[in-house]
This record gives sequence, structure tokens and C-alpha cells, in this order.
Amino acid sequence: MKDYTTIKFDKKEDVGTIWLNRPDIRNAFNETMISELIDVFDEIEKKDDLRAVILRGAGKSFCAGADLNWMKDVVNYSYEQNYQESYNLSQCFYSIYTCSKPTIAMVHGAAIGGANGLLAACDFAFADDATVFSLSEVKIGVVPACISPYVVKRVGEYSSRDLMLTGRRFKGIEAEEYKLINRSIPMDEMENHVHELIAQLRTSGPEAMKHAKKLLNNVANHWDIKTALSETARMIAEIRASEEGQEGMNAFLEKRKPGWAQ
Repeated sequence: MKDYTTIKFDKKEDVGTIWLNRPDIRNAFNETMISELIDVFDEIEKKDDLRAVILRGAGKSFCAGADLNWMKDVVNYSYEQNYQESYNLSQCFYSIYTCSKPTIAMVHGAAIGGANGLLAACDFAFADDATVFSLSEVKIGVVPACISPYVVKRVGEYSSRDLMLTGRRFKGIEAEEYKLINRSIPMDEMENHVHELIAQLRTSGPEAMKHAKKLLNNVANHWDIKTALSETARMIAEIRASEEGQEGMNAFLEKRKPGWAQ
């Protein structure tokens, strides 16, 4: 894996961890971090030995939102420059959302503004009970545009209206109630909880999980019900005939563990 300046990538066994690595400014993101996140997820797609990816923040917080120094520059951008920077930010969230491996956000300290796009785009998100959340864009006269597809998917339209129009602060338990995260959990329990989740993921077929993520993306975002009629049938027929599908079904019938779960 490449060396990066604003993030760090660690691999332990078959799990990769991406660290937002600007702890001195609570991992606030700028154009460099956005670009590096896009790049690292592109690299992850090439690694067949990874079964899951964790996204977390170094130091005291997950992510404090946009870097103030970056925002000072953005104020003076032309429309074309603003569009390109914003498009890159949208591409960052999309890269996380469409990652073929299961993605897990481990959130602590604070998740402000665009940080909520990072965690909402993940398959699973867990936060420490004391984590402070805010979709704070309206407080500075802008809108949470690039994160909105992923936040709205998680919490729904009217909860999004509440959080996005007020920009108010709330903590982990309320974030769980809104379904912005899967679970609010004390920090000293989060590591074990994620390890248990990864153990569950290791019992699932790697290719099956990849196809399940593609299926969910298509059903939620692309296919109408008539298209799904044929496409879902095609997908299951192909999976059943695949090497992994054959191994999984035979293992079930023979009452043994499949090869990937040994």
C-alpha cells in the first residue's frame, strides 16, 4: 500500500484499517485527505486478501469536519473550482459506499459536518456514547449537500430535516435512535464488538458479500421492480453455479464448514 500524508493504512491478517491521521486538528479533512481516501479505496478494490475495512480517526476525534484553512481558500474559489472540489468530496463518499468489501466506521470524540458522510457511507457504523455529532453546515450558511444521499438513506427524510435544518449537536445514544449509526457503545467495549462483527463476516463467502453489496446498491438505487424481476434471477443463477456458491451449498448439505470459514 502507498504512503499517505493525511491518512494511514494498516493491515492485520485479512482486515484493513484506514486511519484519518491529522490528530493535531482532530482529523479535519482537506482536498489532500479527500484525494487520499479516494485513492486508498481504489487500492483496496485490488486486494483480494482483505475481508473487511475499518475507518477510524487517530487521536481524540473521528473527524471534526472541514479544515478551516482549506475553507479559507474555498471562499475565494470560482464556481468551477468549487464544483470540482465538491465533486471530489462526493466521489470520496461514493468510493466508500460502493466498496466491494464490508466497511465499518468506528467513531469517537466528534463527527462534525462532512464527517457524517464518511460514517454514513459505511456498511456499519459504531460510536462511543460520548461522541458529539452535528450536521452543522447551515450554521455557516451552506448545506450538507455531498453527504445528503448517505445520511438520508440512513435516517430518512424527516429525521434528516430535523438534523440538517437545525444543525444541532447530539450524542451517540441519539445518533443510534436516529439510525445514523448502528449502535452507540462505550469506547472500552467497541473494539470487542467490532471483532465479533468481523468474526461473523469471516463466516460469509467473500464473493457472496461482494455480490450482496452490488445487489443492495442496484435494488436501492438503480432497478425498478420490473428490472429486478430478471436481474435478481440472473444474479442468483450465476452465484449458484460459481465455485464459491457450489462450495457453500455442498458444505451446507454435507454439514461442514465451507472452505473460507475454516
